[in-house]
Amino acid sequence: MPALEQNGMPRSASLLRRIVAQGGLVSASRRRNFVLRALIHLVLVVGAVIMLIPFFWMISTSLKEDAYVLIFPPQWIPNPIRWENYPETLTSLPFDLFFRNTILITLTSTAGALLSCAVVAFSFARLRWWGRDAVFVLVLSTMMLPFQITMIPQFVLFTNVFGWKNTSLPLIVPNFFGIPFYIFLLRQFFMTIPLELDEAARIDGASTLTIFGQIVVPLAKPVLAAVAIFSVQANWNDFLGPLLYLDSETNFTLSLGLRATQATYRSNWPGLMAASFVTMLPLLILFFFAQKYFIQGVVFTGIKG
Repeated sequence: MPALEQNGMPRSASLLRRIVAQGGLVSASRRRNFVLRALIHLVLVVGAVIMLIPFFWMISTSLKEDAYVLIFPPQWIPNPIRWENYPETLTSLPFDLFFRNTILITLTSTAGALLSCAVVAFSFARLRWWGRDAVFVLVLSTMMLPFQITMIPQFVLFTNVFGWKNTSLPLIVPNFFGIPFYIFLLRQFFMTIPLELDEAARIDGASTLTIFGQIVVPLAKPVLAAVAIFSVQANWNDFLGPLLYLDSETNFTLSLGLRATQATYRSNWPGLMAASFVTMLPLLILFFFAQKYFIQGVVFTGIKG
C-alpha cells in the first residue's frame, strides 16, 4: 500500500526533511558555540600575554648587561646572558637576613589571622547570640576605614605605650585579633555547611569546640587556604608597616631590602630586577601549588549570604 501522505507528500519524506532540518540547526548552534568559545579564549590569551609582558621584561632585564637595558628596539632575549647580576645583588646586602625576617613575620601573622578569624567567623555563622548580626555589620564597617586613618593612633600605641619600636611585634600581634575581610570570607563559607551536622554532633555529645575543630574546619580547607594565601601575600609585600616600625637593618624585611637596593643601585636596573624577581618568586611558587584551593575558597564563599 502507498505510504500515508501529509500535505501531499509521503510521511517518510516529510519526517526525513524534518530530521535533516533539525540536524542543520544543531550543527549551526554548535558552530556558533565553537566560534564564541574561540573568541573568548582568544581574548583571554591576549589579556594574559599583556599582563605577563612586565613580568617577562623584568626577567629579561635581570639577565642583561647594564648597557643593553635601554637600547631601542628592546632586546627581549639577553645576549649575552649575565647570570652574575643575581649573586652580585643578593650579596651586596644581607638578603638572607631579610628573607628570615620576612618568613618569620609572614608565618606568624598568617597563623594568627587563620586562628582568630576562623573562631570569630564560626561564632557569626554557627552560634546564636544576642546582637550577632549587628556586631557583624559593625565588623564589616571597619573595612571602610583605610590604614592611613588608623596609622598614627596605632603608631603612638605600639611605640609610646607598648614600647614596640624597632621590633616585629606591631606587624604580628594585630593579626591575632581578627581581620574583617578574612572574617567575612570565612563566615560566608561556614554558612554553606549544613547546620544538621552540628545538631547531629551535639546529639552525640560533641561540644562547640569539638564541632569547630573536627567538623567545620576540615570542611573549610578551601577557604582557609584562600585566606592563608591572602595573608601571606599581604604580609610578604607589606612595605608601609615595616617602614613605620623597623629602623635597624638587622630587622628589615624584603620590602625594605628592595628599597635599600634601590638606594644602593639607583641606576643599576639589572640588579634591581634581579632582586625583585627573587623577592616575588616564593609567592609565585605558593600560588602555583595552591591555586586550586584558592579558587574554590573564593567561589564557594558567595554561595550563601
